[in-house]
Amino acid sequence: MYRTNTCGELRLSDAGRQVTLAGWVQRSRKMGGMTFVDLRDRYGITQLVFNENDDAALCDAANKLGREFCIQVEGTVRERESKNANLPTGEIEIIATKLNVLSESLTPPFTIEDNTDGGDDIRMKYRYLDLRRPAVRKNLELRHRMTILIRNFLDSKDFIEVETPILIGSTPEGARDFVVPSRMNPGQFYALPQSPQTLKQLLMVSGFDRYFQIAKCFRDEDLRADRQPEFTQIDCEMSFVDQDDVINLFEDMARHLFKEVRGVELPAKLQQMTWAEAMRRFGSDKPDLRFGMEFIELMDVLKGTGEFGVFNSAEYIGGICVAGCAGYTRKQLDQLTDFVKRPQVGAKGLVWVKFNEDGTIKSSIDKFYSPEVMQKLKETTGAKEGDLLLIMSGDSANKTRVQLCNLRLEMGDRLGLRDKNKFECLWIIDFPLFEWSDEEQRLMSTHHPFTMPNPDDIPLLETHPERVRAKAYDFVCNGIEVGGGSLRIHDGKLQEKMFNILGFTPERAMAQFGFLINAFKYGAPPHAGLAFGLDRFVSIMAGLDSIRDCIAFPKNNSGRDVMLDAPSPLDPKQLDELQIKVDLSQEK
Repeated sequence: MYRTNTCGELRLSDAGRQVTLAGWVQRSRKMGGMTFVDLRDRYGITQLVFNENDDAALCDAANKLGREFCIQVEGTVRERESKNANLPTGEIEIIATKLNVLSESLTPPFTIEDNTDGGDDIRMKYRYLDLRRPAVRKNLELRHRMTILIRNFLDSKDFIEVETPILIGSTPEGARDFVVPSRMNPGQFYALPQSPQTLKQLLMVSGFDRYFQIAKCFRDEDLRADRQPEFTQIDCEMSFVDQDDVINLFEDMARHLFKEVRGVELPAKLQQMTWAEAMRRFGSDKPDLRFGMEFIELMDVLKGTGEFGVFNSAEYIGGICVAGCAGYTRKQLDQLTDFVKRPQVGAKGLVWVKFNEDGTIKSSIDKFYSPEVMQKLKETTGAKEGDLLLIMSGDSANKTRVQLCNLRLEMGDRLGLRDKNKFECLWIIDFPLFEWSDEEQRLMSTHHPFTMPNPDDIPLLETHPERVRAKAYDFVCNGIEVGGGSLRIHDGKLQEKMFNILGFTPERAMAQFGFLINAFKYGAPPHAGLAFGLDRFVSIMAGLDSIRDCIAFPKNNSGRDVMLDAPSPLDPKQLDELQIKVDLSQEK
């Protein structure tokens, strides 16, 4: 055996034992005739002691150890004179009697510490070294633990885990597919699944009434902190259920995870908020409820009651009241104005009103409004002395609300109100079934074409499809969409009507989804499903700003794996076998 114990398990009760440890050199320190080495493995750190008075050759060998050398050490456990309360093993040390260098190491390009000196790019290039850092390792251990908890929970609820194919047909409705050429079928391509959506619906037709899968999914889309080209879903589907059945079961699962992983008790029943209400109150379909600053609509107070032309021509005027910030300087207010003018937000400007501690009201627009209007503004917003009101307007209510949402979240960050150790979860329901695409110049599915319309709204499919609500639901935590799902259409005629509204000809619908349409002719049960983003769920539990550090080998913001140098050109021989010609223009 290379080791009798790990570097994280020995305690004072083990004093006097002969042990063998193996791991990596974290650091070494020479103090007089003694050398101290911190040995690290996945489980922790143990201090080794080499004394030249006991064995000069052994101590000399220890002095030649470099950082990240992989070594094996035999020795005796003894009580440590200078204890380290920050380490679980800090009461003991190993008096080394034998040293075996298993593998030498080059000097690492960054320190293998929680607070490393390595930037994102260098850490991603040497990810196998980055994974040795305890901070990163703990995220993967958390991911493992959550995955086990999820599997056990779903197993206890009679779900069966079924693997669905990775190589499927392309269904280019929604995000872009990653495609894979077929050598045996020249000119034809597989696609990597954006989700197992149609396949899990087929499993419902097959009679597997409760399915789940920890499923790899792929989307060729622009990346953000919470996006990767490949990601993992906790993918589930159920038969003979309605919306409340699905919500109740997966709310129980979330409650179980929060209690087991973070020791947090979620409420007995989570809040449900309609999409329309969420947009009206917070400008987002994933509102962060850890803090207030709920939107206040100000059309009645400010439109047509003064000479400020921007407000008089606006279709929406709204604001947020920021408690205790009337003391903001002009520089701070200009910074906020610059923030909302950024391309990512897209607003033209920002109006501010200070309700000062002395009772006076100062505003960037007070010359356009009478004192009576400004006083009414204070009453309407419920502002108190010392508060700051930030106002935005525009010619589209929802667009302006989204911009105001960006400002609200920015203020939440600046004021430290988005505590990562506080969890506020809710369900968003009654999404629009369709959304207009300026690029496609047609209605598109808000979620996917198989989402069930609200039964009350089915008559509107013929006349006002844009007003139809979906039987869909998202699980939101701390302003992040962690999961979502819907009731599915299981009636062939209704599915045909959906395809028609989305601009599918019968021929195109059969070409892309004929397998599902035909399956529905053989007794399809009512069914519904939901998928949680495992990466996002883990990142929330770990208090991370990005999902990258809870993925073993992530891509960067350009979708590249800088460690593997992927994607990369193919060898010409491979291209010939696939009968593919790459023709990049000189300009490109």
